[in-house]
Amino acid sequence: MSFTTEIKNEICSNDFSKLENICMLSAFVRNNASYNNENIIILSENPKVVRKIFTIFKDLYDINPVIVQGKSNNFNKKSYYNIIIHEKIDLILKDLMVFDEDGKYLSVPKSYFLDGEDLKRAYLRGLFLAKGSVNDPKKSRYHLEFLIDNKLEAYLIVDILKEFDISAKVIVRDKGYMTYVKEAEKIGDFLRIVSANNAILYYEDIRIYRDHKNMTNRLNNCEQANVDKIISASEKQIEDINLIEEKIGLDAVSEKIKDVIIYRKKYPEVSLSELSYIISKETDQDISKSGLNHRFRKIHELADKLRD
Repeated sequence: MSFTTEIKNEICSNDFSKLENICMLSAFVRNNASYNNENIIILSENPKVVRKIFTIFKDLYDINPVIVQGKSNNFNKKSYYNIIIHEKIDLILKDLMVFDEDGKYLSVPKSYFLDGEDLKRAYLRGLFLAKGSVNDPKKSRYHLEFLIDNKLEAYLIVDILKEFDISAKVIVRDKGYMTYVKEAEKIGDFLRIVSANNAILYYEDIRIYRDHKNMTNRLNNCEQANVDKIISASEKQIEDINLIEEKIGLDAVSEKIKDVIIYRKKYPEVSLSELSYIISKETDQDISKSGLNHRFRKIHELADKLRD
């Protein structure tokens, strides 16, 4: 079972108020139904979604929709279900804000229809049941999307999500528009909004684990980069030292420079901080990292002169 299916099943297991059910049903019908004067036909592959939508229709409008099961023609031969409604078509489509009182199609519901946070949450639930999907955080990148036919509807969802501090974008697809969210934290917020509490626990556990793993990898990469930087600097210092020994010998340099040369050759793999600590401990002469760096600059300048 996919993560998206688990979320939809959880949403369907919850009970909501009459107004919430109307808004949820409105989003579902507006985005996943065909209709005319004779019937409304709704298609879904999820049996729990079908039962939920069937029950809401029956309770709200005192009707008995017909459920017809079939098999898809594609390779996986998945079952699908049609909910067919023959009764009170005009009443239902106007009540769900698909048409206005004059029978004209509404590209988006009127503003008062979603007047309230709970009603906006309900509308998002209905849309997700109809056209939503979330990638399993265990298997792929964080991604929440809705595939929507109507451009105005796609941007309505952007506006609703923005009210919950969730930033969404819209891109054009071959068959409609995709409203999507990429931020991991905001996808978790969306699951909370649609009341998918079990899904939130699963999602956040995986997200925290992945974030921790990524942080560990970044720290390891930084550590490796530091090691590579230390080795590279040490190799250049050894190269300068070898040149000085070959051309003029260590007796030609000061005692302070000679001490640094001896200890760098003895400990070629350590950082400047570590080398300054070693020299200070073994010679009883305190030398800071900056002081050590200053002496290595003197060594490099001398080596450059010898190269010239």
